[in-house]
Amino acid sequence: MTISEVMDVLISKYVMQRQPTIRRTSTEAKDPFKILVACLLSLRTQDKNTEISSSRLFEVATTPQEIIDLPIEQLEQLIYSSGHYKKKARTLQSVSNELIERFNSEVPDKKEDLLSIKGIGPKTANIVLAFAYDQLVLPIDTHCHRIPNRLGWVKTKTPEKTEKELEKILPKEYWKEFNTVIILFGQSICVPISPWCSKCPVSQYCEKNMVERSR
Repeated sequence: MTISEVMDVLISKYVMQRQPTIRRTSTEAKDPFKILVACLLSLRTQDKNTEISSSRLFEVATTPQEIIDLPIEQLEQLIYSSGHYKKKARTLQSVSNELIERFNSEVPDKKEDLLSIKGIGPKTANIVLAFAYDQLVLPIDTHCHRIPNRLGWVKTKTPEKTEKELEKILPKEYWKEFNTVIILFGQSICVPISPWCSKCPVSQYCEKNMVERSR
């Protein structure tokens, strides 16, 4: 089965499911700053916690200046459920400050500009470009790195290298849905430890690289 055929199967299974917080934020608001903030809050936490913390924060602050104006203790309290809240609060204020000082409070639509802001990495930059500005890029999180390697599509050591290899082999018609579909697949079936191979719709086409135990 080709990469396109596997993607067709996964899209048919997962594209209509409940969307991750960042994707829902994009659909509902198309607000680049909200999408950026939701992505920064999503680091090292579960999607449900991202939704709780971002919803609470957006009730009181939706612009870089409003983030800056919040006392740090209040900001930490608002995003507490996201985990690592002290570090994330300082990152949010630092990023907001750079947006105000360097980009007239606007979230840039160029990857090099986004990466020039301390606290924004390649995955976050690509999520903003994909979901806020409808650019064809491949946001690669841990699921999007692990699963193509597990399937045997790529053999890479880092998400950054996975992005570069997928750009070569994944047809562009799948780029827009790739991140969302693979995340949902990775959260429900192709989990990091002991994946549900018995329930997987593409198990027979998977090399199961690095899978020591499955269910």
